[in-house]
Amino acid sequence: MYLIATEQGGKKYGYIANTAFQVTNEPEQVAISCHKDNESTAAIRESGIFSVSILKKELDVKLIGNFGFNSGSDLDKFKDVELTQASTGAPIVLDACVAWLDCKVTHAIDVGSHWLIVGEVVDSDVLSDEEPLTYAYYREKYKMFSPKNSPTYIEKSVLDEEEAELQKQDAKPDEKEDDGAESHVCVICGFTYDPAVGDPSMGIPPGTPFEDLPEDYKCPICNAAKDYFKKV
Repeated sequence: MYLIATEQGGKKYGYIANTAFQVTNEPEQVAISCHKDNESTAAIRESGIFSVSILKKELDVKLIGNFGFNSGSDLDKFKDVELTQASTGAPIVLDACVAWLDCKVTHAIDVGSHWLIVGEVVDSDVLSDEEPLTYAYYREKYKMFSPKNSPTYIEKSVLDEEEAELQKQDAKPDEKEDDGAESHVCVICGFTYDPAVGDPSMGIPPGTPFEDLPEDYKCPICNAAKDYFKKV
């Protein structure tokens, strides 16, 4: 998983990506896939520069929530994050970063809903030997859906139908429903609140039923209100 960032017209832009890959070795170039509706995409194409921060496996998920499920028009994504700059001047996010690439745009290819943007790596650094965050681990641990503008996005209604069918197949006739003890999922980002685990990041101890959460409880990923959770 990656955090892509750029700066255009004195404003910083950034988003979480699950697609970044090497395309050539002479010159050294990488490609990123950017949805056409992302503000960051237009900024990268106009500025001609971008950075790629490779995220570490264990990180504060609020970083993913802020950069992956919020718009820069509604939230200052770069507030309180550690930044640096290299050759191009693009902002490089160091929080939860094991390595970074500083890139100059060489090609932009229209591939439908996305632009495939290729950049020459003009600077880079390895900050840690910690294990990087893979997309598979991200989905397995955080139970999150892909953001709407992600290349791997699937309509939530489709996922809901598949999930309902699986639950129907697994249901046992003598099972009794216990509202408080059941998990609840945020319909905005897919975060699952498990009563057995609680939410340590928000000060909620294990064993706390969803019904007993404070009314002002917010999703730790996307800050959605309690009303945006539904029973799993």
